[in-house]
Amino acid sequence: MARLPLQTLPAFRAVAQSQNLRAAAETLHLTHSAVSQQIRGLEEQLGFSLFDRRGRRVVLNAAGQALLRSVEPALAQLDEGVQAAAAAASGAAQRLRVTMLPSFANRWLLPRMARWRERHPELALEIDATPQIVDLQREGFHVALRQGIGPWPGLVAERLFDKPMPFVVVGSASAAARLRDASAEMLAREPLLGDSDVWDAWFSAAGVRTRVVPVATFNDAGLMLQAAEQSLGLAVCRELLAADALVAGRLVQLSPLTIPFEAAYVYHLVYPPALRDWPPLNALRGWLREELQLSMLALHPPARKASRARTKTADR
Repeated sequence: MARLPLQTLPAFRAVAQSQNLRAAAETLHLTHSAVSQQIRGLEEQLGFSLFDRRGRRVVLNAAGQALLRSVEPALAQLDEGVQAAAAAASGAAQRLRVTMLPSFANRWLLPRMARWRERHPELALEIDATPQIVDLQREGFHVALRQGIGPWPGLVAERLFDKPMPFVVVGSASAAARLRDASAEMLAREPLLGDSDVWDAWFSAAGVRTRVVPVATFNDAGLMLQAAEQSLGLAVCRELLAADALVAGRLVQLSPLTIPFEAAYVYHLVYPPALRDWPPLNALRGWLREELQLSMLALHPPARKASRARTKTADR
């Protein structure tokens, strides 16, 4: 039985993924001839070919596909181990690389960064705000904040909420003064911002039949809420993203009706399994859960319920 030359496996995976020797060499920061020599040495050691040559392309044959299925999980685990070792070796100058949606970064995380620095002055956050799903291992990120249902293969996903956050209808303070006690029918005649599907769901829950034609749509909920704050229209959005503006009065909830929009997935904390017990990740996990709870308490203070209960008791 032929021994597998382990040092050639990264080149084998890179060529299998790119189907091109030159592209694989650029990914590995090697020369074209070095990658070609590694593939040739691997095939000679095994005693059979792994690729079919088709012009400039090299395509896995049946044997190559079988080998890739077997070695890819092991290579991924090695990548995670290297990432965990690098993180552990970073010492006092630790840096946690996080990728997330721009709306979550702008509307919720950034206003809380000062409290993060007070709590963890030794741990810097490097934030990548993008609507794209980033390959954590390939791009060198430690953790992602994602919304969806998963699964994300090869990664651990922890729900930050047990259920989807409710959607609320919001407008600027000036819009609220004009639309105080307005019915859903009246709101339907206002300029509306955002996704028509979400508005359709909200008006359906309100018992209003209307054709929603938003005056503007956005690829980022943060931009939509900024437009609402500037009185460009009403928005229906995740309560969490509007939380700070609602508490500060920059936005006002215009109806008590909320909807758990089914297509709006919950937020997850996603990371490689090897980093599960990494102290910086534990710190971020605990801080996020604490801050999310504080956000909900600021929006829905329990003291109001207690005050109402005391008032009813006094009236008896």
